[in-house]
Amino acid sequence: MEALLQQIEGYKQEIAAADATNAEMAEAFRIKWLGTKGLVKAIMGEMKNVPNEQKKAFGQILNDFKLFAETKYEALKANTAADIATGPSIDLSLPGDAIAVGTRHPLNIVRNQIVAIFRRLGFAVAEGPEIEDDWHNFGAMNLPEDHPARDMQDTFYINQNPAWLLRTHTSSVQARVMETQKPPIRVICPGRVYRNETISARAHCFFHQVEGLYIDENVSFADLKQTLYFFVQEMFGKDVKVRFRPSYFPFTEPSAEMDISCLICAGDGCNICKHTGWVEILGSGMVHPKVLENFGIDSNKYTGFAFGMGVERITQLKYQVNDLRLYSQNDVRFLKQFTGAM
Repeated sequence: MEALLQQIEGYKQEIAAADATNAEMAEAFRIKWLGTKGLVKAIMGEMKNVPNEQKKAFGQILNDFKLFAETKYEALKANTAADIATGPSIDLSLPGDAIAVGTRHPLNIVRNQIVAIFRRLGFAVAEGPEIEDDWHNFGAMNLPEDHPARDMQDTFYINQNPAWLLRTHTSSVQARVMETQKPPIRVICPGRVYRNETISARAHCFFHQVEGLYIDENVSFADLKQTLYFFVQEMFGKDVKVRFRPSYFPFTEPSAEMDISCLICAGDGCNICKHTGWVEILGSGMVHPKVLENFGIDSNKYTGFAFGMGVERITQLKYQVNDLRLYSQNDVRFLKQFTGAM
């Protein structure tokens, strides 16, 4: 007991002589004396060795020692806090850093504009899964397993038997709509699609489409043309020229691709339009009777048209973006240019 009391007295003298000129020294004092492995806690642990008849008196001595160390620490901390307060002042009236305002992605801006235009014509929005089975992506669209048109689309297959894949077009959504609804049908199908293509300024392994489908009695190719004329004028303005070229798609007959005069070079010729003055923006045609029959729709009573466009291509023309890779690189310098866009 006598030796322990002498040790405590020595500790008190050391504590009384301690000094701290900065916060780091005050923290070092706290760790040494009051920390979980500090000397005060070590001395408190000696309580178990004190005889029972002396525990009350010795307990008072230990509490006084602990309070002495804590008081010294608070004094050191207060002194170093005063030193900090005398340092460089902060002008709290100065404005803070501005919070950056986010923007909509250009592809979303254009997608929403496309959807809004066709909504005004009575088209409803339909969506479907990005992981599709072979039937809805190919078979229902008049592409049997041995059809050469399947070679036109390099597909990401998830499973071979049964065949599951990442959809190559949003025509699969049209298939699901025809599967569950009866004519009249008037829908547009926006969404992301996937093809195994080499990534470049003009192509990517994933991109976005908006496809449209209208099925009713007495629907003609003239209805298709007038619908697309209206879309082009609303999206690009009244002065844009339009032309249709015969084409081939397995799910439409007859089929046509639609070009508009190049907005980047005003028809004079550039690398975007391949120096022709025209840019292809979508494919279209009358729905093939076989496609209608696949879903129990009477092709003798009903006809329809379908069309599909790439959102990236429309955005490229509208904002004169010359590299498709910019859309998916998350470069803030590129994205912030669209602040304030619709």
